[in-house]
Amino acid sequence: MTRQQIKNSGKLLKKTCMPKNDVTEEQVGQIEQGKFLEEKNVMCYIACIYSTSQAVKNNKINHDAMIKQVDMMFPAEMKDGVKAVIEQCKGVGKKYKDICEASFWTAKCMYEADPANFVFP
Repeated sequence: MTRQQIKNSGKLLKKTCMPKNDVTEEQVGQIEQGKFLEEKNVMCYIACIYSTSQAVKNNKINHDAMIKQVDMMFPAEMKDGVKAVIEQCKGVGKKYKDICEASFWTAKCMYEADPANFVFP
C-alpha cells in the first residue's frame, strides 16, 4: 500500500473511534503532525485506533502485531524506519497501567522518533 492508501484505510478507524471517545476533529485531526493533546478522551481515541487495528490485545500494546501490520501494509521505503521506531518505543507503554495513557505515550514516542514516517488517522 502507498502512504495515501494507509491514510485512506485509517479513515474508517477514525469514523469508528471518534464518536466512541467523544473527540472532535480539532482534538485529533493533527496527531499525525505531532499535535498530541494530553486529554483523557484523546488518549483513549489513540487506544481505540490501536485496538481496532489489532495493535492492542488484552489491554496491552502488542509490538509484534504492530510489526506485522507494517510488514503487510506499509510501502517498502517506510518499513525499516517504522519498525525501528516501534522497537525504539517498545518500553514506553509498559510504564502505564492505563491502556489509554500507554497508547498515547507510545504514539507520541513514535512521532518524535521519526515524524516523517509517522502515519495516524
